[in-house]
This record gives sequence, C-alpha cells and structure tokens, in this order.
Amino acid sequence: MVRDFPEAPASGPNVDGTVERRPTLSICLRCRDQREDVNNHIRGGARLAQAILEAGIDHAALSVRGVHCISQCKRPCVMALSGPDRFTYLFGDLDPTRHAQDVVELARLYVQSPDGFMARNERPPPMRAGVLGRVPPLGFSGTAVETITLSSFNLKEPC
Repeated sequence: MVRDFPEAPASGPNVDGTVERRPTLSICLRCRDQREDVNNHIRGGARLAQAILEAGIDHAALSVRGVHCISQCKRPCVMALSGPDRFTYLFGDLDPTRHAQDVVELARLYVQSPDGFMARNERPPPMRAGVLGRVPPLGFSGTAVETITLSSFNLKEPC
C-alpha cells in the first residue's frame, strides 16, 4: 500500500535543482515519552527537536528535518544521522531534557568524519548505549561489510 503524506515535501532535488549533499539529522516528531501530560501535551519527539535546535545545532554543516514517525515507538525519543556515501545511525531512548547537547556533539563528530563512521568510544556516553542501528553506505567495501552467497554458509556445522 502506498501512503500519501500531502504535508511532506516531494523527495528529490531541491527547488533550485541541486541535490542535498550535507549530512542530515532526522528527528522523530511523533515520539511519546510518557511526559506529555506535564509538558502541555507536546510530544517528547517535538520537545527533543526543539531542545536540539536551542542547543545550537550547526545548520551550515548539516540539514535538520523533522520526521512524522521513524517507527521506533518502543524506544522513544529517536533521531538519525545519514548522508550520501556515509554510514547511517539510528539512536533511541533519548531524553529531551538531558540529551540535546549530546546530539549536537554527536552531529559535530558525524559531520567531521569523512564517511560518517563513529567508533563507539568516540560518541558521547548516552549515544553509546542508545544506538539502534548502524548501516554502512551502499558501495562500502571496508571490513564492516562482506559479500555473501548461499555457499557462504555451512549450515551443517554447529555455531
């Protein structure tokens, strides 16, 4: 089933015909952190996005966008870093009141890395445990990736 999200801009080139080459920080705006009642019913994801913007994210170095659901509802609040020819990272369990500055620091590290790779011990402490995924870029040929075929697996030997 194809869903139409009319409020979302069309994907593809920018209005001027260029394609975004900067890394992108995506923040789920719909995440609920179970503290909406004490925060004017504003969802945790929206509060996280606001806190990150207020913490001084570098808009010149990366694009920032809100996403209307990143589908990690059991691990809110969620954000991702991605970009052309870069590793993609997905982080959850973020607290809008405590982790905004950590996200800003993580984004700075991500922008500075040529391929977006960030070793676990380089990331701010909350971003070490809260990683939900790290996906190598398409075409990546480093040690994090190997080609597999059916003959790559010997299913007769125990692990």
